[in-house]
Amino acid sequence: MIRSILYATDLGLFAPYVLQHALLLARTHRADLYVLHVVEPLGLFAESVLQTYLDAASYNDLRLRGVDSVMAGIEQRVFEGFCDELRESDGESVPIRAVRVQLGDPPQVILQEAQDLAVDLIVIGSHSQSMPACSALGRTCLRLLQQGRVPVYLVPILPEEPAEH
Repeated sequence: MIRSILYATDLGLFAPYVLQHALLLARTHRADLYVLHVVEPLGLFAESVLQTYLDAASYNDLRLRGVDSVMAGIEQRVFEGFCDELRESDGESVPIRAVRVQLGDPPQVILQEAQDLAVDLIVIGSHSQSMPACSALGRTCLRLLQQGRVPVYLVPILPEEPAEH
């Protein structure tokens, strides 16, 4: 029985398509729905550029308060986008328990959230739009399938077929 679902989104081009699958599953099973977006931390190069141009106090302030502020802003935008999608759907209610944005390694954060929330299913797209068309599965998807302890509902993101002439 599916009582709770974690929809992990990259907020990419195909996110609304994958969201429709998550909504349908939540409605069908009358399950709680959690939405999660994971932001990867700055890379070493970006960190070194910031340290070069900012004094230590400004850099530490940016890391402590700036990241929290940016994360809260992203979380608000994700929530608003999610609400817009719900308004555009047929109006059925879905018990959304939380919309969260977290910083970290996406597969690791998704797996931890799934465990913490004790969800029965994870819904994800097969890969982000930034992946080459020849890639069947993205890095996050592969790690979730390999390491996950709950079923993963995988929505295929297929490359567009060339137009027939």
